[in-house]
Amino acid sequence: MALAAEVRPELHRYCARLMGSVIDGEDIVQDTLLRALVALQDLDELPPLRPWLFRVAHNRALDVLRGRSVRSSEPLDAAPEVADTGNPDPLETLMRHEAVKTAISRFVELSVAQRSVVVLKDVLDEPLSEIASLLGLSVDAVKAHLARGRARLRELNAQDGRRAEVRPPSAAVSRYVTLFNQRDWDALRSLLADDVKLSQSTHSLRVGRTEVGMFFTLYAQYPEVWLAPAWLDDQEVVAVFENRADTKPAYMMWLEWDDGRIQFIRDYRYVRYVVAEIELTLASQVRCPSPARSAASQRPSRGWS
Repeated sequence: MALAAEVRPELHRYCARLMGSVIDGEDIVQDTLLRALVALQDLDELPPLRPWLFRVAHNRALDVLRGRSVRSSEPLDAAPEVADTGNPDPLETLMRHEAVKTAISRFVELSVAQRSVVVLKDVLDEPLSEIASLLGLSVDAVKAHLARGRARLRELNAQDGRRAEVRPPSAAVSRYVTLFNQRDWDALRSLLADDVKLSQSTHSLRVGRTEVGMFFTLYAQYPEVWLAPAWLDDQEVVAVFENRADTKPAYMMWLEWDDGRIQFIRDYRYVRYVVAEIELTLASQVRCPSPARSAASQRPSRGWS
């Protein structure tokens, strides 16, 4: 599945905008690749992998969206002419720039068909004929959805002059970040629920305090890594910096809590494309933590197993 690994960042660019969330988009990508591995075992002939993976991801995303009851439909007008050339005119270039600069969370304000077509055409630069084949539409229908979606994006971007609001972190995330930056791994392990889960995307799911506790053993080997509370739209996350001199996080973590205990850790260390197109808003004026080592950080660490 080497090709699947190559396609994975593009799948995420598509799914994140379809779902309106980089976190939900990565969940769809993971689910897609798991389903693909199972399905390929039953196929006598290997299909063209890239379009097939996009189709699986698209269908899975629609299933989730239907479950949330957010899918909408609308009648199609006569399709306007939309260029489909390897050398787009200036207007085409402008439309593609509009799509790329639009905040991922704003795509949910388009109908599902519109956002699918706009992302495939203006973000991933797919030909109209291939988009039609993937979505089971006529080329004229694709053109109509594309024109409407582009018009809606222009409206959204014209309205969206807001700066991200700086919000304070929760007490739970503040404590997690502080303990991590102090290298107090034992205190962090004490925050884990008995049935805690750890997802690192390309690795198998880890379950239970013993298994997930080794997560901190891994990070003990990287003394320059430091964390900061942050927000991704309305979702509180943890920004991860790989070096004390860095001004931009390399990736993020996302924690789920229950009654003061960590129930789920999602670590995006191995899928950094998730934050490639987004701007995390730090929860406050965050300074790089002091390199002073606590007694906990000086304990010998075991290797990852």
